[in-house]
Amino acid sequence: MLDLLPAQRRQLRARAHPLHPVVAIGQHGLTASVLHEIDVALLAHELIKVRVLSDDRAEREALLMRICDELRCAPVQHIGKLLVLWRPNPEKAERAAKKKTATAPARERKATPVSRSDAPKPAPARGRSKPAPRRDRAKPPSARERAEPAPPEPRGDQSRRRRAARR
Repeated sequence: MLDLLPAQRRQLRARAHPLHPVVAIGQHGLTASVLHEIDVALLAHELIKVRVLSDDRAEREALLMRICDELRCAPVQHIGKLLVLWRPNPEKAERAAKKKTATAPARERKATPVSRSDAPKPAPARGRSKPAPRRDRAKPPSARERAEPAPPEPRGDQSRRRRAARR
């Protein structure tokens, strides 16, 4: 069984939160086929959730310890009927190490100084861009000016206008 530091355990619990259980331990308990499925899932994902359908907490604790001893994985969390297990995948670690060494020389290269005239021009923006503000436009009315309605005209003026419009 692997031991984890509290900070590692916290990080793994956070990563496991959105995961769904990939293996369920049912009425027959921890059989060889269930152990094999847990092993395959750990190889594929490193971090998995297992659902135990037993109601007895002590039995679930015993199952967790047995799984961790037989598969050499670390218990991350036991909450309710869910067990969270983690085992580092050596193949993924090798791939990550190869990837880092392959990209490291490119990062170590020093950039040659470029004069401003030789510097590449920035590419024009694609898609819709915000138009430049026009300086010759009048300032738009403020929210307060828009909210205040115009004062009503006296009734006499309205009737004069109507009469003028009829003529």
